[in-house]
Amino acid sequence: MKKHSLFFGAGLLLFSACQSVKAPEAILPVPEAKQVEWQKMETYAFVHFGLNTFNDREWGYGDSDPKTFNPARLDCEQWVQTFVKSGMKGVILTAKHHDGFCLWPTQLTEYCIRNTPYKDGKGDIVRELSDACKKYGIKFAVYLSPWDRHQANYGSPEYVDYFYKQLNELLTNYGDVFEIWFDGANGGDGWYGGAKDSRTIDRKNYYDYPRAYKMIDELQPQAVIFSDGGPGCRWVGNEKGFAGATNWSFLRAGEVYPGYANYRELQYGHADGNQWVAAECDVSIRPGWFYHPEEDGRVKTVDDLTDLYYRSVGHNATLLLNFPVDRNGLIHPTDSANAVNFYKNIHKQLANNLLAGLSPKVSDERGGTFSAKAVTDNDYDTYWATNDGVTSATIEFDLSQPEKINRMMLQESIPLGKRVKSFVVEYNQEGEWLPVKLNEETTTVGYKRLLRFETITTDRIRVRFTDSRACLCINNIEAYYAGETSDTYTAKAEELKSFPFTLNGIDAEEAQKCMDKNDQTTCFIHGNTALIDLGEERTITSFHYLPDQSEYNKGVIAAYEISVGTDSNAVNQVVAKDEFSNIKNNPILQSVYFTPVKARYVQLKAMRMIQDGEPMGLAEIGIQ
Repeated sequence: MKKHSLFFGAGLLLFSACQSVKAPEAILPVPEAKQVEWQKMETYAFVHFGLNTFNDREWGYGDSDPKTFNPARLDCEQWVQTFVKSGMKGVILTAKHHDGFCLWPTQLTEYCIRNTPYKDGKGDIVRELSDACKKYGIKFAVYLSPWDRHQANYGSPEYVDYFYKQLNELLTNYGDVFEIWFDGANGGDGWYGGAKDSRTIDRKNYYDYPRAYKMIDELQPQAVIFSDGGPGCRWVGNEKGFAGATNWSFLRAGEVYPGYANYRELQYGHADGNQWVAAECDVSIRPGWFYHPEEDGRVKTVDDLTDLYYRSVGHNATLLLNFPVDRNGLIHPTDSANAVNFYKNIHKQLANNLLAGLSPKVSDERGGTFSAKAVTDNDYDTYWATNDGVTSATIEFDLSQPEKINRMMLQESIPLGKRVKSFVVEYNQEGEWLPVKLNEETTTVGYKRLLRFETITTDRIRVRFTDSRACLCINNIEAYYAGETSDTYTAKAEELKSFPFTLNGIDAEEAQKCMDKNDQTTCFIHGNTALIDLGEERTITSFHYLPDQSEYNKGVIAAYEISVGTDSNAVNQVVAKDEFSNIKNNPILQSVYFTPVKARYVQLKAMRMIQDGEPMGLAEIGIQ
């Protein structure tokens, strides 16, 4: 009995010692609990569906007839089943896009589902999707466009009241929502009740967003608010689905607003920010956000989606993957299959954690419950911490035998703030420590950092944290062998078919850049017109334009006019005139189709540029 008492007493002393070790102080800014839970979702779905679907538009002008909306087989449960099988933890529905058409039977406007053939005007797709989410156990959220190209009073104070009444309907009638999505596209051309003009608003102040935040906090306090600048989560500054390898979860409070001009910096966040606003990476599984039949063969592949996962979730962001529901009201089988197989592929690559259960060696350790063993115990809420003031440290793992490794995952305990500023991954080869070969910088970590690198074989691997904002708080480190996958993570140049052509008045070497099937070369043309000579008279039906694909997307055309003719001096038959909707944020291949016409010459005229004064940038063009 005395011996047992002695052991028990020693155990109490040890427990007491562990408990006496003080936890690290949080370093500001820190996330709210709901922001942490939101980031743990990692991947969730977006759905774009509405009048645009039936009128082959990306940005509806606000003038499409509601009677064209008539999905014959709409099945929200089919959508949700796809999301569940794809590992998605929730879905955000575009309840109203820029065209102003509402997918719920609002009493605030006639431009809504009440006036469509769908279910004889008695349908409510917001309700149907919300109910399906409850049935299958995933979260639900809504997108409400602040811009409304249909509403006659857009730009006036009266419209703002209308907008808030819409928001109130969505927040009170459909149960809990995990996110409210406010688009940064605001103001410009529209139908506006028949006025057909352009409305300019003060993007920073017009909507009185503090009023929205107050309403959401009162009605849906668990919801995270999305916009360019949050405050719950931020746009990542592109619609390609990736964040920067360096990605701070901070913004400078009050600086970023919907339509923020320096949007590219949102890929990286503000290292000196004072507000926690982590990044969300939105991207469509197809080139467009809404369904277009001609894109059935252009769905992102499993490899494409896998790459985006590593560059979104693996870069301390979340992945919001859009599904353009088709005209039947279903997710296309190709989209569904690729999303499901993408999820399976990620799980296959990250199936076997080679570091699980190991007891690592560290250069510094706070002790108590904050030992290095916490990084391998598969518990998110435990973490290894260094002593106060220790902002660099090494953690080393000894494997029982040499193993192939080409993936690593690192996680910080973000409830205590984001700390790591730089680190290095190294492996031991014949007694020498060598860095792994990878194609991105190793700077920030945050909620999750995933690394892909050239396959190594080793029985010892380590991470050297070389700089941090405060003492380290690392809750998870894992290593994997994902099999032999391609080391090239960029998409191949798209093969664009076209009749042969030359560009009149343009140097041949420069002109070649827009017909070389290489999206990394761009032909720049000064002025606002490009005259294309097909060499002979042909029957043509479409024009295709890929903008500059460089980081800065130079010379992007916003609005266009396409004319044709059989004589170079009389290219005056206009066959198409419109805007390239959303091209600023999503500079993908633009395809313009028109009634078949015979022509030798085609003139592209830039009616408006995204950036005034820039030459037209043509990465690729094609005429078919």
